[in-house]
Formats: sequence, structure tokens, C-alpha cells
Amino acid sequence: MKYLILLLEIIMTSIGLTFIIIYLNLLVMGYTFVEFLKYIFSRFECISFFVGYILIIITIFYRRKI
Repeated sequence: MKYLILLLEIIMTSIGLTFIIIYLNLLVMGYTFVEFLKYIFSRFECISFFVGYILIIITIFYRRKI
């Protein structure tokens, strides 16, 4: 069960990072960096990167305590 949760977190992180890299093209199209960050934080698939990353960190530190 623990490995399934870790796998889900890794999948969330990789999907989110993929979309963040894809959306980097917005900077080429004329968006400022602040507008780019606002757009990234308004998209669910990009927020899944941050959520997955935080959950991975929590999972790793929780396993160390056990």
C-alpha cells in the first residue's frame, strides 16, 4: 500500500512537471514571468506537481520516523 501511494505521488509530480515545461512556451509568446506564475498556479495539472512533491517529502520523512 505504501508503494502504491508513493507511485501515485510520483505520477502526480511528473504530470505536473510535464505541463509546467509545456507552458514555458508562454514566456516565448510574450508573457511576463509574473503572468506565467499566475497562470501556472491557476491550472490544476500544474498544481498537482507541487502537491505531489510535498506529499513525497512528507512520505519520506514519515517513513524515517517509523
